[in-house]
Amino acid sequence: MIEFKARLKKKIHEKLKAQFPLELSEIEIGYSPQQKFGDLALAFPFQLAKKMKRQPRELASEITQQLSSPEGIQRIEVAGAGYINLFLDREKFFASRLHRLDRTSLSPDEEKIIIEHTNINPNKAAHIGHLRNACLGDTLARCQKYKGETVEVQNYIDDTGVQVADVVFGFMDLEKKSLPQIKEIKEKFDYHCWDLYARVSSYFESHPEAEKRRSEILKKIEEGKNPEYEISYYISRQILKAHLQTMRRIGVTYDVLPCESSILHLKFWEKAFSKLKEKKSIFHVDDGPNKGCWVMELEEEADKEKIIVRSDGTVTYVGKDIAYQLWKFGLLEKDFYYEPFIEENARTIWISTAESKHKAPSFGKGSLVYNVIDTRQAFLQKVVVQGLKTLKYLAQAEKSIHFSYEMVGLSPKSLKELGLILAEEDKGKDFLEVSGRKGLGVKADDLIDRLEEKALTEVEKRNPDLADDFKKDTAVRIAVGALRYFMLKFARNSLIVFDFEEALSFEGETGPYLQYTLVRINSIFRKLEEREGFKEKDLHALLLAKEIPLGSLSDQEQADFWDVVLYASQFEEEVLHSIRSLEFSHLAKFSFNLSQKFNSYYHLYSILAEKNREVKNIRILTIHYIREVLQKVLFLMGIPQPELM
Repeated sequence: MIEFKARLKKKIHEKLKAQFPLELSEIEIGYSPQQKFGDLALAFPFQLAKKMKRQPRELASEITQQLSSPEGIQRIEVAGAGYINLFLDREKFFASRLHRLDRTSLSPDEEKIIIEHTNINPNKAAHIGHLRNACLGDTLARCQKYKGETVEVQNYIDDTGVQVADVVFGFMDLEKKSLPQIKEIKEKFDYHCWDLYARVSSYFESHPEAEKRRSEILKKIEEGKNPEYEISYYISRQILKAHLQTMRRIGVTYDVLPCESSILHLKFWEKAFSKLKEKKSIFHVDDGPNKGCWVMELEEEADKEKIIVRSDGTVTYVGKDIAYQLWKFGLLEKDFYYEPFIEENARTIWISTAESKHKAPSFGKGSLVYNVIDTRQAFLQKVVVQGLKTLKYLAQAEKSIHFSYEMVGLSPKSLKELGLILAEEDKGKDFLEVSGRKGLGVKADDLIDRLEEKALTEVEKRNPDLADDFKKDTAVRIAVGALRYFMLKFARNSLIVFDFEEALSFEGETGPYLQYTLVRINSIFRKLEEREGFKEKDLHALLLAKEIPLGSLSDQEQADFWDVVLYASQFEEEVLHSIRSLEFSHLAKFSFNLSQKFNSYYHLYSILAEKNREVKNIRILTIHYIREVLQKVLFLMGIPQPELM
C-alpha cells in the first residue's frame, strides 16, 4: 500500500499542479471510515480552499473532474463538505498485492542503526522487567531490518559496577570463598548470586561501616587488581552466559557486548573527559556541596548541576555513558578490541576486550542510536544528549533516541502461581514491583518455565496422541508467543501487570490466539492437499493469474473479502508507524485485528466445502495473502509459529 499511495500522490500532483497551488507534501491519502464511502480519502481541498479563498466542496468537484480515474482507481466521488473519496479497482489491487508478496515497499534511511538493549547488571539472574526491555529492543531491531536498515544490536555489560562489587563482597567477606571455591558452586550461578546480592544489600543496611570495604573492592576491580578483579571477572562472565541463555529462550540475540571494563582499561573516559574540558562542557567546582567535582550545568535547570566526576576522581555512570555514546557514533577516535564470546545459531556474539586478540567485524560508527532503557533513566539520558550538544555534535544529539518504557509487575494470581509468599505489607497491593536489591520479583527463567509448563498442560489436553518431543516444542513456542505478545501489546509507558491466565489464553488479544489463527490457516491448506491433492504448484499457478474474477462472489462476500484484504495491505504502514512512534502496541493490535478479520471471514465462507471452483480459488488466494502477512508480522514481534495447537 505504501508504494501504491506514493505513485498515486505523484499522479495527483502532476495532474493538478499547473492549475492549483498544491505541494506534493500537502497530499495526504487516508482511509475512508466505512466501505460505502470508498477505500481511500483525500482531505487536501480544505487546505487548498484556505489558500484560494474558495469553498472546499466546489474545489473538490473541480479537482475530481481534473483527475478523472488514475490507474488503479475505479471511481472518484466528492463527499461531505469537500472530501474526495477514491474507490480502488479491487481485482487489479488484489492481484498486485499477491504478485508483491515477496517484496517490500520500505527502504532504508540511515547508514547504520545501533540499538542498545537488555543491559542487565551481571551480578544476578534476569528478572521479568528485563524481558520487557529485551522484547521491545528486539522487535525494534527486527522491524528496522525488515525496513532494509543495517542494524547493530548491542548489550552493554556493566562488569565493573557497584552491583558486581557487592557480589564480590558477598563471596569474599560474607561467605569467605576464594575463586576456586566459587567455581565449585553447583546450583544455577545466577540464582545463587540473586540471593547473595539481596543478603549483601541487607547487610550494608545494618553494617554501614562495611561501605568502606565495598569502595575498596570497587576501586580494585576498576584498576584490575587481584583477587577482587579475578573474582568479579568470573562472576560477570558466568552470569552473562546465563543471561544470554535466558534471552535465547525468547528469541533474542545480539551482535556485540561492549563491557565497562574495556571502557576503563582503554581509557575511553579520559578521551571523553579531555573533549568535555576542552569545549568547557564541564567545569571544576571549588566550593560548596560539589566541591572538588567536575559538573555539567543542566540546560533545562540552569541553577542545577550534574556531577560527572566525583571529588575522589571516580566517574559517575552518566560520565561513562557520555563516553560510550560518543563511541557509538564514531566520535571518540578510539575503539575496543574484540574476541568471540559465544556461538549462537552459526553466528558469533563478540565481546569487547582491552587487548588485540582477534580480527573482528567493525562495530560502532552508527548514524542513529536507540538506547532502550526504562523511564527512570530519562533524566540521565537527557544529560547524555546534552553532553553531545555541548561538544557541538548537534546532529548526533538529535539522533540519540531514548526508547523508554515502564516497569513490569506481577498480579497476585501470578505470584500465587509461582509459589511466592507475599510479605504482610505487600498483601493488599494490586501488583508486586521488582527489586533485585531486595531480592523481590520473579526470575525470568522461572517465569518462562512456568509458562512452558502451563502451555504443555493445554497442548496435552488438546493433542494427547502427539509425540512428547513435539508437544514440548509446541508448548515452548506457545509460551514464547504468549510472553512476547504480552510485553508488546501495551503502550510502552504503561505499567504492565503480568498475568499467566491472561497471557496464555487461546482467545482474546493474546499471542496464542495469533498462533492459533496461523495454525488454522495452515490446517486448511493441509486438508486441501489431503482431500484434493492441492499442492504448492497449484497455489503458484493461481498466484500467476492476471485476472481475479471477483464478480463470481456475492455482493456480501465481496464486501467481506475486501474488508480483510484492504486491512492486510496496510501491514507495512503499521511497521513504519510503529518504528516512528516506538509504539509496538500498534503492530500488536494490527496482528490481532487481522486475526479477528480472518476468523470472521472463514466462519462465513468455507473453502473445503465450496463447490464453485472460481469462488474457491478466490478464497484460497485470500487466506494465502492473510497467511503471508500474518507470518511476517509475527516474525517481527518474535512470535514463533507452532505446527499444531
